[in-house]
Amino acid sequence: MANPTYKTALIVGAGEGLSASLARLFARQDIRVALAARKIEKLGALCNETGARAYACNAAEPDEVERLFGLVEREIAAPDIVVFNAGARARGAFVDLVPAEVAQAIMVSAFGGFLVAREAASRMVPKGHGAILFTGASASVKGYPLSAPFAMGKFALRGLAQSMARELAPQGIHIAHFVIDGAIRNPGRVEPPDRPDSMLDPDAIAASYLNVLRQPRSAWTWEIELRPWVERF
Repeated sequence: MANPTYKTALIVGAGEGLSASLARLFARQDIRVALAARKIEKLGALCNETGARAYACNAAEPDEVERLFGLVEREIAAPDIVVFNAGARARGAFVDLVPAEVAQAIMVSAFGGFLVAREAASRMVPKGHGAILFTGASASVKGYPLSAPFAMGKFALRGLAQSMARELAPQGIHIAHFVIDGAIRNPGRVEPPDRPDSMLDPDAIAASYLNVLRQPRSAWTWEIELRPWVERF
């Protein structure tokens, strides 16, 4: 059975870390790339490097997400890869958490994932082809102190991915959720000298995303965990 082929990727929640690595890798595979973020000024250099186009979008706003997909479809093509990489945090002692900040964190991490996935699936299902990838975290499967809102959002995102996989995989849409268990290197954050290899290399994570995309339909993965080799479970 031939592996699926893809032509256009949309990465929502784009920045300098994993999203940048994905954009570069997709571009090297001759996949056209669209990047979406609330602030796109930071994406200029990456667009120049990869040929990607950037779009401003708040993933928690239904009208903005609908507009994003319409623009990408008209200006590039309907994406057959959609990566949801957006997230938000509200940290602090549980009794001190501000309800509005908690609501916003959940809206971005979970409701935003739903909005993006809904627009993606509505275009993919009629064609029987496409992939929707969700970036999760260790907080997707275990809650940490002082981080309840992040766990709430990521638990919900994982549930969304699992439900979608069971419903949409038989319709030809590959749904996958990635549990990123550890901190990811980016240009402003690297491991301390006394803890080498304690962060995940974003290029290595991106390679795993591509490997999942290339899986034959007879053996699809719906979830994968990635962590540095020195990380404890």
